[in-house]
Amino acid sequence: MAGHNKWSKIKRQKAVNDTEKGRIFGEVGKMIRVAARKGTDPEQNTELRSALEKAKKVNMPKKNIDRALKSAAEKSGEEMLYEGFGPEGVGILIKVYTDNTNRTVGEVRQVLSGHGGSLGTNGSAQWMFETITPLQEYRVAIQMPVSADAQEKCEQIIAELEELDDVEQVWTSIPSEEEATDSKHA
Repeated sequence: MAGHNKWSKIKRQKAVNDTEKGRIFGEVGKMIRVAARKGTDPEQNTELRSALEKAKKVNMPKKNIDRALKSAAEKSGEEMLYEGFGPEGVGILIKVYTDNTNRTVGEVRQVLSGHGGSLGTNGSAQWMFETITPLQEYRVAIQMPVSADAQEKCEQIIAELEELDDVEQVWTSIPSEEEATDSKHA
């Protein structure tokens, strides 16, 4: 009577659930590491406080939270802005915080080239954006009309870049829906 035990019935579902939990814990851990770079006191750092609240909300183990905080405290790195291009010349800005620039630039270059893009030099894509806050947040200055296929590839690039541990934020020269709506009404 093979296959008549409880484990054989639940192991597939458990594997799916464990994979999803791992993905969520990884995202929340990254949020904690990024926020903790600005200070490890949740009373002083609202970004860290909200990341810790999210960790508790998804039932992240305390051991994982402590590991993320320790990792952020120990890591000495630098913040960099990479510029690149996606399909049809779409400008891409990638803000990273890394302790190993060679590894990070290689990972970013691999993601871009895997979708028909390339890594540019300083100033090659930044002219398509304008800075909107002192913390280097960007918005599209020159809108690029692109095909639906190119837009889909750019969304794939963004998703893959955001999965990398060192990547903090990604901007493209494709306007968001609200920016596109604003320009139509202007």
